[in-house]
Amino acid sequence: MPELPEVEVVRRGLERWTTGRTIACAEVLHPRSVRRHEAGPADFAARLKGRTMLTPRRRGKYMWIPLDGESGGPPPRNGSGGPGEAMLAHLGMSGQLLVGEPDREREKHLRVRIVFDDGGHDLRFVDQRTFGHLMVTDLVPDAFSAEALVPEPIVHIAADPLEDAFDAETFFRALRRRRTGIKRALLDQSLISGVGNIYADEALWRARLHWARPTDTMTRAEATRVLEAARDVMGAALAVGGTSFDSLYVNVNGESGYFERSLDAYGRRDEPCRRCGTPIRRDEFMNRSSYSCPVCQPRPRRARHQGSGT
Repeated sequence: MPELPEVEVVRRGLERWTTGRTIACAEVLHPRSVRRHEAGPADFAARLKGRTMLTPRRRGKYMWIPLDGESGGPPPRNGSGGPGEAMLAHLGMSGQLLVGEPDREREKHLRVRIVFDDGGHDLRFVDQRTFGHLMVTDLVPDAFSAEALVPEPIVHIAADPLEDAFDAETFFRALRRRRTGIKRALLDQSLISGVGNIYADEALWRARLHWARPTDTMTRAEATRVLEAARDVMGAALAVGGTSFDSLYVNVNGESGYFERSLDAYGRRDEPCRRCGTPIRRDEFMNRSSYSCPVCQPRPRRARHQGSGT
């Protein structure tokens, strides 16, 4: 699943290609892709028609495009007009938001198509596995920034480590209150958003902490080290377009990212640690995998049990 860097790459692409453009029409080709839009596909299309897309925003793995102008659907529930609504997108496992010439061939797994009134590049939501979704929803005050608005369905999602709204001290205090392992905490989107399995492993390798380290034993310095490592590794991934293990994650132009070549831990089972040469270990973790160096990231004596790894 795309994590923060991959979603940010897509957001930046959308900022270039969609900001300030007015929607002529929206076509829903598969209702599952707008299943979270409770009023249904026809209402989704009606709410987009005639609206102007503003600058795309992102929090963690979610992105949204605020909408200006009058909706073709019923009034928004919050009673506001103009930018009181946004199109919220979650890419799921295989979702792609692509821009291109409107007369190009339709993709095999095209689910939603948005056409603009200027006749230029259209916007398409392509999703092979249909786990992703789009919806039009109200914007509400952000719990983490007094001056910001966020889509109502994600108001509970914590700020991500690349946001100005992220509070490191609040994060540390929350860690200390939890009785869990540090990796499970990093994957908790109500605590810190945008970090998934890949970048959690990479951040912990850089911070020299084992994934099962109990959060209630962590020092402020260790929490700071993890945060700095997460920011560094996601910033590095952003610089090369994110991580692509297959053709399912691409940017808005259909291009893959290259950070897979720079991964230090994730997916490198039995390969030598780039720091000490010890073979990287794979453990089962929450029905997934966790990769670490047995020497650089020794398992703590008191570890939170989070998988079947020993």
